[in-house]
Amino acid sequence: MIGNVSRRGLLQGVTMGLGVLALPIQAASQVRARIVIVGGGFGGASAARTLVQLLPSAEITLIEQNARYTACPFSNLVIGTDRPLSAQEFTYETIQSSGVTIIAKRAASVDAGEQTVTLEDGSQVSYDRLILSPGVDMRWGALEGYSQAASQVLPHAWKAGHQTQLLKDQLNALEDGETVIMTVPPAPYRCPPGPYERASMIAHYLKANKPRSKLIVLDAKDSFSKMALFQEAWAEHYPDHLEWRGAINDGALSRVDANLKTVYTDFDELSAAVINVIPPQKAGQIADHAGVSDLTGWCPIDPLTFESTLQPKIHVIGDATIAAPMPKSAFSANLQAKVCAFAVARLLVDLEPMATTLANTCYSYTAPDEVISIAGVYTNHDRTLASVSGAGGVSPLAADKAVRRAEAAQASHWFETITNEAFG
Repeated sequence: MIGNVSRRGLLQGVTMGLGVLALPIQAASQVRARIVIVGGGFGGASAARTLVQLLPSAEITLIEQNARYTACPFSNLVIGTDRPLSAQEFTYETIQSSGVTIIAKRAASVDAGEQTVTLEDGSQVSYDRLILSPGVDMRWGALEGYSQAASQVLPHAWKAGHQTQLLKDQLNALEDGETVIMTVPPAPYRCPPGPYERASMIAHYLKANKPRSKLIVLDAKDSFSKMALFQEAWAEHYPDHLEWRGAINDGALSRVDANLKTVYTDFDELSAAVINVIPPQKAGQIADHAGVSDLTGWCPIDPLTFESTLQPKIHVIGDATIAAPMPKSAFSANLQAKVCAFAVARLLVDLEPMATTLANTCYSYTAPDEVISIAGVYTNHDRTLASVSGAGGVSPLAADKAVRRAEAAQASHWFETITNEAFG
């Protein structure tokens, strides 16, 4: 188990690691650079708030088309419990009041040579350094039959907001005894344990509200993050309401038909009243337009500065990056944003970027009041991201209920802390 003391030690170690990146106060106060951030999620918002503190005289601009951000962490509780969607929504008022310029428009393209971002209305914003935090987009068409139109019938709910509510409404309309199917793609995708938390929450909902219904999970993989812990919880809580099929048991999807509400594997076809298709993913579209994504669909970066290895003076943070072994998570995005902000600030005052320590903790609900977690610690020394051997850890198997409930309290505190850090 990762106890309270070791969690504090982990976070203190990360904070101390960032502390060595501090700037000379006089040099920082003289920077007049134009720093543009595209994307207002945990990565972009955290980068903006960090930079405005580090470089008080710089011109910091955050481009985000949505007036409110809807957080993915805890959104599975919206689907499976009575948590309101409004609890996931955050505004940019605090960021704006701190001195960051907010442009509420969509960034349409980037000219790396001219160092400009073109907005949806054709206007341009110039930058000296650009930070992209585009999150993920779905790979429409990568799964035969699954398109943006199909997602209105077979929701993915992998971007929180309308899709979250759509899946919740479909579950509410489900007749008791009808089947629910959820599909999980091959890695990589946003939040590795997220599908299995969602499976837990859907199974909880069925057990409490539609006790004759069942969830079938079709997975393109045979193993996943915190697998033993999830399976232990499923055996305890949902033996009659959740069936998981890995790739070896014909769990990998080959195509879907939204009109028939049917999914197909190599050897089977299954129909259901509600089908949650989590499709293959890629970096958000602006990454393609900026020329920072490669043939994998993700963005290679220098782990020391998070600068793109494909385009100079453009940095990429969060889910869009190729940053293994760090997972694609809100915790990772928040910390990558801070490391990137310090690196950008040092570069702008002609100081070399410095290596530091990064971390990630991922909480997953297995029941409304029970949580399991996994944590990792990483270094970016020698411009390579690597796990720190012996650091981090995972929740214990066969733990007392008090342990799982204590982790639920930690998860709630973490969400409050990280959203306050990012959005105020």
